[in-house]
Amino acid sequence: MNKLFKYLRGYKKETILGPLFKLLEASFELLIPLVVADIIDVGIRNNDIDHVLMMGAAMVLLGTAGLIFSITAQYYAAKAAVGFGTELRNDLFIHINEFSYSEIDTLGTSTLITRITSDVNQVQTSVNMVLRLFLRSPFIVFGSMIMAFTINVRAALIFVIIIAVLSFAIFGIMLITLPYYSKVQKKLDQVLLYVRESLAGVRVIRAFNRQDHETKEFNKANQDLRSMQIFVGKISALLNPITYVIINIAIIFVIWIGGHEVNNAVITQGEVVALVNYMSQILVELVKLASLIIMLTKSLASAKRINQVFDEKSTMEEGTGNFSGGKRVPKVIFEKVNFKYKEAKEYVLESLSFQALKGETIGIIGGTGSGKSSLINLIPRFYDVSGGAVLIDGMDVRKYSFQKLRDKIGIVPQKAVLFSGTIRENMLWGKKDATDEEINLALEIAQAKEIVENKEDGLETRILQGGKNLSGGQKQRLTIARALVKNPEILILDDSASALDFATDARLRKAIHEMSEDVTVFIVSQRASTVKNADRIIVLDDGEMVGCGTHVQLLKDCEVYHEICLSQLSEEEVRQDAKKVE
Repeated sequence: MNKLFKYLRGYKKETILGPLFKLLEASFELLIPLVVADIIDVGIRNNDIDHVLMMGAAMVLLGTAGLIFSITAQYYAAKAAVGFGTELRNDLFIHINEFSYSEIDTLGTSTLITRITSDVNQVQTSVNMVLRLFLRSPFIVFGSMIMAFTINVRAALIFVIIIAVLSFAIFGIMLITLPYYSKVQKKLDQVLLYVRESLAGVRVIRAFNRQDHETKEFNKANQDLRSMQIFVGKISALLNPITYVIINIAIIFVIWIGGHEVNNAVITQGEVVALVNYMSQILVELVKLASLIIMLTKSLASAKRINQVFDEKSTMEEGTGNFSGGKRVPKVIFEKVNFKYKEAKEYVLESLSFQALKGETIGIIGGTGSGKSSLINLIPRFYDVSGGAVLIDGMDVRKYSFQKLRDKIGIVPQKAVLFSGTIRENMLWGKKDATDEEINLALEIAQAKEIVENKEDGLETRILQGGKNLSGGQKQRLTIARALVKNPEILILDDSASALDFATDARLRKAIHEMSEDVTVFIVSQRASTVKNADRIIVLDDGEMVGCGTHVQLLKDCEVYHEICLSQLSEEEVRQDAKKVE
């Protein structure tokens, strides 16, 4: 929690004034029992109505002043807490965005969502409550004890004993419950994971009629969370009855001792009432303090989880270089590249070496799990190589700043992702100042112009979250256009035409081939027809490059590629292509 206090530095005034006004309110509250005692001992005993009314007016004034100070304190506490939560959430979001794919894969999306929402809200609420009660409650408790000593030492000794016993009970329960709150948050992560997977894959679940199975799995995770919360709740619930029992026993002793002292003319009846009132104040404040401690135990668990995210550092160090190679320098070079995912035992790519020249189109094909996506993810440095090097324009990608590197590259991911907003807003992601002419050219190349033309609002057509109002093929074509708008030096298409029909796919490939000669294109596909016209085709099998050459060369020299073509193309077409080899 100490690491998070820095987010209160900008709210020093609020963190001082909030507790200060609460202490002022508490000071007025401590005076109320003395006023009540005076009303009893002077006004009521002497049947002095004027004195009763005067002291009653004094109580109203004390209450009004306390109310004003309380509202002021809550304003400052809320301002500091909300500011704290906002800055913490912003920094956490920025920190998460600095993660490489490796850290995101390790931590998990559902966990990160919980940390930046539920955990931050829990800590923010605790900050608000701490500023309001952390000083006020102890001040009232010990203030009541001191005020009791001013009335009668013998009766006040009960206050000392009770405060010690209550402190032992409260802090004992806190120490027991703290570890379990961390477990509750982990169970919550599991529930969130099930929710996320079920909602994201709802169509697949229904297609396989797995609703009952998924419901049972969710219920199991939910019941685990419920059981843990009930167990912790039962322990925490002991706080209120324990404090009430102890305080009420103390009140009985105060009345018993106070009665003897009144009979002995040591104290007055009004002072006995004041002692009971002070004991009641201790009860109320300790109940508040107990609730605060429960909240603090939860927030400490949440703070620990937030700090775990901050402690997770990106394995990538950003470079500072910016270099553009000469015309004779290959655009992209893979030098004996080895790659494996974090905490994985086996390499996904091994001893991979090839060059891609400026303006060249490179096709990448292979079976599922052969490492195609892993290969192209190394070019924009979404992952770092485990061995060897990837060079762009003759310089290692690890020496580039992320912005300089990724400004060179246009990426169309395997899963088409569009964001809520207009088509124009999505097109401007790669180039903020792109003109309508540039956008229309990109749409034309991506075979997406008809999508816009068929919409009543054209480029101003609203896209729903995740592109729900578009088909899979439409989303793919628009994501390709978005990458083309930035006019990249390197264009990566990661199986981005899988939802397109063969005719549209053919027109798309032709349009991309006729683009500027300076653009180096990487096309990843499961279709042989998509990559067959590439200048060179890289064939991957179980992380190794088993072939590299043109379509006709690979039909002769690469058995894996030959088998892929036979599985997708007609034997006659394969035979005719093979005859082209001289």
